[in-house]
Amino acid sequence: MKVAVFSAKPYDEHFLEQENSEFDHQLVFFKAHLSPQTAALAAGYPAVCLFVGDVANAEVIKTLAESGTRLIVLRCAGFNNVDLLAAEKNSITVLRVPAYSPHAVAEHAVGLMLALNRKLHRAYNHTREGNFSLDGLLGFDMYGRTVGIIGTGMIGSVVAEILNGFGCRLLAFDKYPNPACEALGVEYVSLSDLYQQSDIITLHCPLLPETHHLIDDQALASMKDGVMIINTSRGAVVDTRAVIEALKTGKVGNLGLDVYEEEADLFFEDLSDRIIQDDVFARLLTFPNVIITSHEGFFTRDALTNIARTTIGNISAFESHTALSNQVTAEKHLA
Repeated sequence: MKVAVFSAKPYDEHFLEQENSEFDHQLVFFKAHLSPQTAALAAGYPAVCLFVGDVANAEVIKTLAESGTRLIVLRCAGFNNVDLLAAEKNSITVLRVPAYSPHAVAEHAVGLMLALNRKLHRAYNHTREGNFSLDGLLGFDMYGRTVGIIGTGMIGSVVAEILNGFGCRLLAFDKYPNPACEALGVEYVSLSDLYQQSDIITLHCPLLPETHHLIDDQALASMKDGVMIINTSRGAVVDTRAVIEALKTGKVGNLGLDVYEEEADLFFEDLSDRIIQDDVFARLLTFPNVIITSHEGFFTRDALTNIARTTIGNISAFESHTALSNQVTAEKHLA
């Protein structure tokens, strides 16, 4: 099958071609993001392969459909960048990678917690400069601290397993409690109780209308002073401007982000020789108690292998008209 792969990086090419060796699909790689301006590149391709920064809104989907595209295959779990109703209207099937390595993202989230708590980013710079003072590096024991986990699917449940090993008290909020988490002793509570009791809050929920800006002014006001917030889910789950104000007052004591609301114009590119035009993002970078990574939580060899394997498998299943276990539909996912 002929597939236009958008937002392609060298590692995408390597892992996808490696998995494609047994199937012989015709993969054509484009560095450009899919957008209304670049959708014409997909003309004549029955399938397009997208990542988190690509835009498949109604306008793009109409263009794709008119040029012969019948399949959108996502090499990620999230699908908030795809207009599912427009895809259904234009008879375009949408497939995703529902699970690639929950351990990769979970371990990254906990890594952000540890780095922020023990000021590892600052300690590294201090010693590089010959400063061996411990001033400004004081942390706390993770043992006995209360961690609130929002979203206990595959990633959230692995986070719970890891933090259980640290001896943390674990609270969680999810519409559908996970029996595996309950078996660990995780206590499911309301969002308001989680906000009020947690020393650390870590986000592992999808971006849906009800989770957009879940962490806003009102939520922040109900949290403990000095709370640590970790977001490795989707950027728009957090109201960035509200968090900046909370950082300025000390309400938020530490912030770890692997995602950002407007990351499409920043992440996955080398902008080191340019002036960042996003003033909100630039403000975040000024805080010493903030660590931002560029959506790299998924970035392990294991995860990239699994992503490529599932993506190629999805393409093959669609081409051979076999069961599509990873299909995303408006009826199922927008209900």
